[in-house]
Amino acid sequence: MEAALILIAFVIVAAALAFVVLNMGFATSQKAKTSITSALGGASNTILISGKVIGAAPAAGGVLNATMIPLKLTSNGESVDLSDTLATISYLGETIEYDNIYSAGCTLTGQIYADPITAWGDAAPGCIDVSPFAGAPTQTNAIIYWVVANQVPPNSFLEPGEHAVLSIGWSQAPDERPGDLDKIKIELAASGGATLTVERQLPFIDGSIVDL
Repeated sequence: MEAALILIAFVIVAAALAFVVLNMGFATSQKAKTSITSALGGASNTILISGKVIGAAPAAGGVLNATMIPLKLTSNGESVDLSDTLATISYLGETIEYDNIYSAGCTLTGQIYADPITAWGDAAPGCIDVSPFAGAPTQTNAIIYWVVANQVPPNSFLEPGEHAVLSIGWSQAPDERPGDLDKIKIELAASGGATLTVERQLPFIDGSIVDL
């Protein structure tokens, strides 16, 4: 009788332990599933280059005044907020490095833009003191503007089917503008974990429009 009671008690304890272990397994599995889902959600917000990266140079050549990078989402991407309050744009050049050149007033959502000259004209003086196409800026800044949008005027979200442009206007300070054969690295970090890194080695700049 005693042996039977001990055996029953042992079975009950073993069953309880098995239940606890099983619950822990379910909890761990659920956490892993949540983490994977979250990671996949972030990955779906990928931003891509949607065309040629272009540089604009002065007539004399040798350096760039501005750079234009066309943007879009992946085919299964979700909307990404590119507002200057949530996104950052860093820059690494041969002689300078900036953690963020995307400041207040640099998200242009007032209209659809057909060209960077008009966009930079609207960015001055709120985002930059003077357009790189019209004068000599005293600081390097980035703007984002829309060339195709699902609504007019666009909002700060890059949505499926839309196209935006990340443009950098370079300061005229010595050694600030990238020149012949320089290496540059630009990184856009947006909300939701969406990022885009652009690395280029510039060719010899011998014209006003440079294909990067």
